[in-house]
Amino acid sequence: MALVSTINSLGLVIPEQHSLNPKRDNSGFSFNRLGLKSSKSYTKSKHSVVVSATTANSEIDFNEPDWKQHFQEDFENRFNLPHLRDVFDIKPIPTTFSLKRRGSQIVNGESAPEDRKNGYVNDDDRALLKVIKYSSPTSAGAECIDPDCSWVEQWVHRAGPRMQIYFEPEKVKAGIVTCGGLCPGLNDVIRQIVFTLEIYGVKKIIGIPYGYRGFFEETLPEIPLSRQVVQNINLAGGSLLGVSRGGPNVSDIVDSIQARGIDMLFILGGDGTHAGANAIHNECRKRKMKVSVVCVPKTIDNDILHMDKTFGFDTAVEEAQRAINSAYIEARSAYHGIGLVKLMGRSSGFIAMHASLSSGQIDVCLIPEVPFNLGGSYGVLRHLEHLIQTKGSAVVCVAEGAGQDLLEKSNATDASGNVVLRDIGVHIQQQIKRHFKEKGVHADVKYIDPTYMIRACRANASDAILCTVLGQNAVHGAFAGYSGITVGICNTHYVYLPIPEVITSTRRVDPDSRMWHRCLTSTGQPDFL
Repeated sequence: MALVSTINSLGLVIPEQHSLNPKRDNSGFSFNRLGLKSSKSYTKSKHSVVVSATTANSEIDFNEPDWKQHFQEDFENRFNLPHLRDVFDIKPIPTTFSLKRRGSQIVNGESAPEDRKNGYVNDDDRALLKVIKYSSPTSAGAECIDPDCSWVEQWVHRAGPRMQIYFEPEKVKAGIVTCGGLCPGLNDVIRQIVFTLEIYGVKKIIGIPYGYRGFFEETLPEIPLSRQVVQNINLAGGSLLGVSRGGPNVSDIVDSIQARGIDMLFILGGDGTHAGANAIHNECRKRKMKVSVVCVPKTIDNDILHMDKTFGFDTAVEEAQRAINSAYIEARSAYHGIGLVKLMGRSSGFIAMHASLSSGQIDVCLIPEVPFNLGGSYGVLRHLEHLIQTKGSAVVCVAEGAGQDLLEKSNATDASGNVVLRDIGVHIQQQIKRHFKEKGVHADVKYIDPTYMIRACRANASDAILCTVLGQNAVHGAFAGYSGITVGICNTHYVYLPIPEVITSTRRVDPDSRMWHRCLTSTGQPDFL
């Protein structure tokens, strides 16, 4: 087995950082009221790490001449989409989704060919998961599978309408549920799912209120949905259906699905919700229920594996500018002013990083992926002293999950099974005040936490487009007979991914990535260790 050094300067992909090669065991996810718990292990030692592609069943030895072929075969097997045909002997029917309804299309004076009118996606269409061929592990931001940074093709299924479908639309009852916390764009996705279902010919569409809780609370009736009901819901933030964390056990949810006669279930949520959806999908298969379970990834933190971005992220970065600008004005207007803004990001610092880059006003950006010290000769507080002396003010942006090692650990969890984080923003604010007071230097600290204001916003134009396409493709995926999948955008292409592949770990900022280096260049901050 090939071994390489883990020296950070080499920029090699270490499994525990980027989850490219974790030892996979999809059965290692346990549910505590649908809270996700991961049990993964990695092959590593104190001074070296085994750089190998660990598949679902075996490790690939890079010394083998055919390792690349084995890797690609395993990748194709893992990313193969679950289909109703795997369980049922069913025959497809011609699709009822057709663009021909919108009138004839004339191209250069001639009628467009049949396939141009319909625009269907072939089941064999694929998109590349990775598009950059790195020449060396030392290349900036390199993500390598093997020590030689070989190019290995990794193809995933393209999303979109198919020519054949596996449900009779007039007999379908579809359900939509939104889980977790609020996120800009939820109503946009709901709206497009309803619109697309009706274009297929579905008449019975319901909303399950307040997340998975709506499956068992007798006081929460189904919400009938139609174009008339959802026409203008995208003009406001929040969710028409409401949200909640946690819920009943999987068996009870599937009992409810069976009793309601639901044929398609569209679930909007993050990784914990996806884990619950995957369990629902597996239970439906176990019971031989012809139900298609399709997810739309909802996380404002942008931390879903394999995806370019998730809806709500662009809106969050844009809205964060208001808070950062306020902090900047407060800091610049005060004698020795320090503005401190805490943004969302439990385990991933994408919002803080992108908000810092876009604002151009941040002096210090702190994210969960990059450890830091507050005190000491090279700590954040010492750097703030330097900024006060040289600039007269400073602005700090911190992600909510950053610096948790500096705080007393919490054993409490929320209804989704997430560890309740300590407030790093308040802690830093107090430490800044204490530090400058001890130094005998005046400091005017202003702390801003816009978290709930950002979550409740209406989606901006960029997110609204993303939500529109995700909602449409979720319906196309269900009618195509897929189940246990999620829809996302990968390298600008919309794709379907099997749920187990996106919940193996959380997508995080790579400290060796070009984007983080760009952020460091913009802020001018040093290492705080």
